[in-house]
Amino acid sequence: ILLSLPRLIETERCLGKPGMTRDDLFNINAGIVRDLITGVAETCPKAFILVISNPVNSTVPIAAEVMKKAGVFDPKRLFGVTTLDVVRAETFVQDITGEKDPSKTVIPVIGGHSGETIVPLFSQAKPAVKIPTDKLGPLVKRKPHGVVAEGFKLSRQ
Repeated sequence: ILLSLPRLIETERCLGKPGMTRDDLFNINAGIVRDLITGVAETCPKAFILVISNPVNSTVPIAAEVMKKAGVFDPKRLFGVTTLDVVRAETFVQDITGEKDPSKTVIPVIGGHSGETIVPLFSQAKPAVKIPTDKLGPLVKRKPHGVVAEGFKLSRQ
């Protein structure tokens, strides 16, 4: 199935479960990414690879090292996907502003994909948003699994 694929979105992964630490998640997903990317390196080394296994900021380097070891690494073909952080930031701001259309708010997010390294750039929102001072503190409160705000609950499946 991997033969001559122009792109591959890596989706085989363990999702976080209640009680799991980021280390637990990494230990499981690291092996999955390593094995899958080994297959990619052997059968379709020119594929564009999008890694979504958490923690993304740790699994992408594993994919890179596997590709390097196989002699087929191309940094222009390997990507880490952290869309969840963007969606969370945009959802929390929309809950404050009352916007109902998800396409109407864009919040850039930079940094890593874990805890304190996730940095939503609320000041760069498109369109510009006015976040009341009393809402800003809770909005930027950090948790290990992403940007969360007091009073908002994320369900994990």
